[in-house]
Amino acid sequence: MLDTRPLLARSDFPSVHRTKLETLQVNLGYLCNLSCTHCHVNAGPRRTELMDRANIELVLDFIERRKIELLDLTGGSPEMNPQFKHLVIEARKLGVSVMDRCNPTILIEPGYEECAEFLADQQVIVTASLPCYSEQNVDKQRGKGVFSESVKALQRLNALGYGQEKSGLTLNLVYNPTGPFLPPPQQKLEVDYKRELYAQHGIVFNQLFALANMPISRFGSTLVSKGQFKPYMQLLKDNYAPANLSTLMCRNMISVDWQGFVYDCDFNQMLNLPLLATDKPSTHLRDLLDSDLEGAAIAVADHCYGCSAGQGSSCGGALS
Repeated sequence: MLDTRPLLARSDFPSVHRTKLETLQVNLGYLCNLSCTHCHVNAGPRRTELMDRANIELVLDFIERRKIELLDLTGGSPEMNPQFKHLVIEARKLGVSVMDRCNPTILIEPGYEECAEFLADQQVIVTASLPCYSEQNVDKQRGKGVFSESVKALQRLNALGYGQEKSGLTLNLVYNPTGPFLPPPQQKLEVDYKRELYAQHGIVFNQLFALANMPISRFGSTLVSKGQFKPYMQLLKDNYAPANLSTLMCRNMISVDWQGFVYDCDFNQMLNLPLLATDKPSTHLRDLLDSDLEGAAIAVADHCYGCSAGQGSSCGGALS
């Protein structure tokens, strides 16, 4: 796989600084039952990296000490970490909102059949990836049969109350472009998703998050191999919107990798860009138990144009 880090390092992206820390995003490991072309963490069935119990307990300690409001769990498929249920249960006991960034096909995989019920019992926010409402486009990006399996999983979540009015169970979907272009306007696309998924499959959900593909890892490597890296970067820069800087996700969250090391965001984690809030070449979560990061500078590079281009892109979808 081609490394895009040297192509991104020399950047004119403006400086960004932190506000109050509200969200702790934790990558529970790179193990996944799928290997998607756009995946920025290179997750897959053969990955063995998984957060251990000691770091899980550290995450819980950090949440309690720093009064974190949202625990954002990602992967890979976070549910494939053996400590997933323990972390969710204990975090919910602390009164923290928990979001599961879910590849919905995992919910019907052998051994994970009870996972949907567990998520509902714990009132976990489910943010499920579904890069299109078209079977052809999804299977092209994620593999043959993935769309039909995703539909079955989303229907199961609906049956438990997810996405249903007044149920208190939130189901969000995530769209990623299938190629080197920006996502369409999120609000319009959400209307299309809701219409098509309900008409064709009876599926309902709360909100659509439209995310731009980052020019890093697997997707970045594909861009380089196809000679599309420079045109895609130019597209991002041509659509840069300064107004998005004030709402970038990195301003009020930190990203923790499976070993407990901390980065300014999930993308910086994949590029191994160290946290700028400390003077260390690498910062572990235990180093921040008693630290206030507000006002600290954030490490930036050219991939940051992916978050700030057009309507903006964050873990919570469009910024504008």
